[in-house]
Amino acid sequence: QVQLVESGGGLVQAGGSLRISCAASGRYPMGWFRQAPGKEREFVAAITWTDGTTYADSLKGRFTISRDSAKNTVYLQMNGLQSEDTAVYYCAAANSNYDVQVRPRYWGQGTQVTVSS
Repeated sequence: QVQLVESGGGLVQAGGSLRISCAASGRYPMGWFRQAPGKEREFVAAITWTDGTTYADSLKGRFTISRDSAKNTVYLQMNGLQSEDTAVYYCAAANSNYDVQVRPRYWGQGTQVTVSS
């Protein structure tokens, strides 16, 4: 069973930065999704088996996904945060690079990110 544990969420002022983490029980293609109040969950970023990265078009340049293989931990660095980035951020994992972007099998519990204006 894949286990994913997020950490690092919190309250940040508009224009600020935050890094959230996801510790996994092994190495997988992994991704981040987010869900804002009243909205559907949306794809944010993903990192492949070989550490290739993909992003939602609207977030390119502000968000960066990375991996520390020694710790089986994936990070999401978020810069220039705005109120519309307020959401619960979920870590996800899958057994394929494709699935992690569209239908992850494994999910973390979520971490709240709140951006104050």
